Amino acid sequence: MKVILLERVEGWGGLGDVVTVKDGYARNFLLPRNKALRANAANMKVFDAQRAEIEARNAKAKAAAEKSGEALDGSTYVLIRQAGESGQLYGSVAGRDVADAINAEGGKVERAQVVLDKPIKTLGMHEVKIRLHAEVAVTVTLNIARSQDEADRQARGENVINAQFEEERMAAEQAAADLLEGGAGQLEGGYADA
Repeated sequence: MKVILLERVEGWGGLGDVVTVKDGYARNFLLPRNKALRANAANMKVFDAQRAEIEARNAKAKAAAEKSGEALDGSTYVLIRQAGESGQLYGSVAGRDVADAINAEGGKVERAQVVLDKPIKTLGMHEVKIRLHAEVAVTVTLNIARSQDEADRQARGENVINAQFEEERMAAEQAAADLLEGGAGQLEGGYADA
């Protein structure tokens, strides 16, 4: 189906472009969300007559997105989640969780604006892109940890999982050294015959 784009659509084109898209994409996404019009003679005339108004509306929306994006860009949000010893989350962090965390801190983001290629399934610092407008995207950082103390350590740049394994290794080495010093496993006077 040929459509006239009413705003920039990633991967297809910009305002006023006439593009051919699959029928389902046009009917289920572009047309209901007023991102496009069917490309026919009547709609071409309507678009040409209203082009200046549409461009002004788009510029206003872009300016509003840029203004709200300035406050969000580069900000960090802490999410406390349960995870295993290796740092694997029990469950995952999806777009809804990211939007809820931003909105709880006073931001205004919809779940559909969060761009996640795949759900986040590990502890650590993760950068997430937020698309506020077709032409405005900002990046926020998620600090996913098991506790607030762990989140603070991660924020300072410490790899909490590696530090945990290092502490366990040092404790095991100390325990082994203590056993050897104490003579564990040695019999006084040599070996006894069985």
